[in-house]
Amino acid sequence: MFIILLTFSENKSQASQFMPGHKAWIEQGLEDGVFLMVGSLQPNKGGAVLAHNSTLEALQSRVNTDPFVAKNVVSAEILEISPHRGDERLNFLLN
Repeated sequence: MFIILLTFSENKSQASQFMPGHKAWIEQGLEDGVFLMVGSLQPNKGGAVLAHNSTLEALQSRVNTDPFVAKNVVSAEILEISPHRGDERLNFLLN
């Protein structure tokens, strides 16, 4: 399981220009079953993605195709988590 942190860079002002492509990137990740949840980092610091069903290498390649990352609107950091325990509603992440 992974947490992707997308933190706004000095190019944040260009976000609106690349927003359609960024939204399409998010939709593709959700459709592919890799992204579980997408949300904003508060207050207005960027975004975060909860991901699974991927290797670190494949996820890094996917992240690099995000227009926000490619155009340096955000910097991306991928945190890998090896889940061991959790609420029973999240058992599918423990396999």
